[in-house]
Amino acid sequence: MLSFRKVLFVCILCIAACVVSVAQSTLTQVLQPAPASGTNAPTDPLGRNTPSNSVLGFLKAATAGDYNIAAQYLQMSAARRQSEGEQTATKLKFVLDNAFVGNYSRFNQPEGTPQEGVALGHQKLGTMTAGDVETDLDLVRVSDPSAGKIWLISTDTLAKLPELYDQVKARQVEGKLPAVLVRHQLGGMPLWQWLALLVATPFAAGLGWLILFVMEIPLRWWARRRGRMDVASWRSVSGPAWLLAGTLIHQVFVVYLRMPLLLRHYYFQITSTALILSAVWIVWRVVRWSLYRVRIRALARGHAGTGSLMLLGERILKAVIFVLGILAVLGNLGFNMSTALAGLGIGGLAIGFGAQKTIENLFGGVSVLADEVFRVGDVCRFGDRTGVVEDIGLRSTRIRTDERTLVAIPNGTVATINLENLSRRDKILFKTTLNLRSETKADHLRFILSEVRRLLYSHPKVESTTVRVRLTDVAGAAPTVEIVAYVLTQDFNEFAAVREDVLLRIMDIVDSSGSGLALPAQTLYLGRDSGLAKDKADSAVQKIAELRDDKKLPFPDFHKEEISSFKGSIDYPPRESTLRKSEDGSGKTR
Repeated sequence: MLSFRKVLFVCILCIAACVVSVAQSTLTQVLQPAPASGTNAPTDPLGRNTPSNSVLGFLKAATAGDYNIAAQYLQMSAARRQSEGEQTATKLKFVLDNAFVGNYSRFNQPEGTPQEGVALGHQKLGTMTAGDVETDLDLVRVSDPSAGKIWLISTDTLAKLPELYDQVKARQVEGKLPAVLVRHQLGGMPLWQWLALLVATPFAAGLGWLILFVMEIPLRWWARRRGRMDVASWRSVSGPAWLLAGTLIHQVFVVYLRMPLLLRHYYFQITSTALILSAVWIVWRVVRWSLYRVRIRALARGHAGTGSLMLLGERILKAVIFVLGILAVLGNLGFNMSTALAGLGIGGLAIGFGAQKTIENLFGGVSVLADEVFRVGDVCRFGDRTGVVEDIGLRSTRIRTDERTLVAIPNGTVATINLENLSRRDKILFKTTLNLRSETKADHLRFILSEVRRLLYSHPKVESTTVRVRLTDVAGAAPTVEIVAYVLTQDFNEFAAVREDVLLRIMDIVDSSGSGLALPAQTLYLGRDSGLAKDKADSAVQKIAELRDDKKLPFPDFHKEEISSFKGSIDYPPRESTLRKSEDGSGKTR
């Protein structure tokens, strides 16, 4: 089976290919000759190329106390920016921290994201609400001679700013708190908000635990009603579920806490990463537990191939969940995933071409496991090799041959060659040919044919409906009799014992007929040959004559009623066999 380390190795190769692609793209940009000065596109040093970057740049500058730079993100004339810029930026920072609702980080397209009802060149990132005053955080794209196309906070938003500022100022709760908690700040946030954030952590953890405990009550009731107290599936996800619930509750509390917008942005990046990790953790454990149950049920029903396929599916799903989780975390942290995904696709394509045979064997292994043509422990014939299947891996199938050597056959080959599963036989073919002495007479042959048929019809381990005993040739050196029958067993060792018993009984019949088996045509022997045993030959001829007179000659075959009466009339194993159990007078087996 494909180990997790191998899956992880493939993932690392794909990520490495992605990194190489990104590095190559960056190196190309670095080494590319700069265009002529006349064709240089202006670059904005403040990073106002997207709506998200403009808002984030404004918040960083305002949080750092550099309101002169923060005013550069506002749509104002140069004169107004000089006189009112810093004051307006201060008020806007205060309003954004206390009244903004929305997610500005997802608007990261230089041309803007199309929005219904919004004019081209404008972008609405959220709303600012205080009392009965509400306005959109609207950004507009303008042309700047020194910076090119940039995004600025529009004059429409700034026009509502004084009224919003007064409403927010009037509704502040900081006036009712101790001055020391309001006046002192850490990282741009007052101490009272830091204390509230810390107090909310154990509160959210406790409330999350209480919610999960209440949810577990109906699960326990349902398990008890079904007669199963197994709640391992729930307990296996209780840890990540607690992290998920506690984080969500903490986020709801922070929304009402009205943290400064920039810190709120970083807070939600961190907690969203925790949510992604907890969700991946839950899915990981659900997949592992579910497929484990399916695999155990399949193995209990004897479907070893399905069990192996479930194990393979579990490992592949875990690898996919792991990669998707990493990509989701990187995307949440603000990394541009388009280049990474493109590099990942190119790297995966290159690996696919380089590992074509490996992938062929992988899919061959999946098809073998899905079809369940054979299982571990089956005796199979793969082309010209026969052996016992010891392991069905993802790359190859290993068989132990009759010579006790271990042969590994690629699964791609296994899926295409002719394969015989000898362990799936419901019965085993017995076929042989008797070459009788050339001086054997017709009635002697009739005696042998009828007695051999009676023997096979009577044997309890031989299928009577498919018995075929026929004279096939008299033109050669000796009369030839073909014997075909099926032995009712799947075990080859038992078949070999039954075949030996039948052959010995056939030799007795040939001997009792007065004839004998033909000697090899190449053998020349000198001696006084007594010929056929006259008394036995006469007895055989007399028996055939009696059957002919009574019109009971069994040719071309015995009557169906006679065949039914023969079944089981032969003792097998014979009475003199050590395997035969006999009872003494007390009824005990000896």
